[in-house]
Amino acid sequence: MKKRVPVDFVDQRLTERLSRTGLRFTAQRRHVYSTLLKKRDHPSAEEVFMRAKAEMPDLSMATVYNTLDMLVKCGLVRQVVHERGASRYCSNMQEHHHFHCEECGGTFDIDKEPETDDPEIHMPPGFSIHHFEILFRGVCPECAAKAAKSAPNGTLRLHP
Repeated sequence: MKKRVPVDFVDQRLTERLSRTGLRFTAQRRHVYSTLLKKRDHPSAEEVFMRAKAEMPDLSMATVYNTLDMLVKCGLVRQVVHERGASRYCSNMQEHHHFHCEECGGTFDIDKEPETDDPEIHMPPGFSIHHFEILFRGVCPECAAKAAKSAPNGTLRLHP
């Protein structure tokens, strides 16, 4: 699901956030950010590097890592961390949760239900919640369909 992102939108948003943190706007930062906005599939840093390098061959992996870190700190991108996998980067800044498919490793956005915006969570004294995110784990529809097709006698067995 490729999405065309207007350059002026990217430039305006990036320039605004960078100026708040005292960082300067660069073509490399713009390119990495626009690469993330083109496809909302939660890529790893390595995947961002490969996509961005295709159009900007002189881009280095270090620049991509530094830019992703800066985009997270500026609030333009979220870092999604799974227990054993590489960090993933999410350009969807709307309030939402994530679903991690244990078969293909894909990460998918899950919209927040209105009733989950203010759950009853009991925190120890002194703790203050500013934001929470839920990570769901399981099998995506595509992997479940593949497993069902390859299962003998229609028996479906995924991870216990």
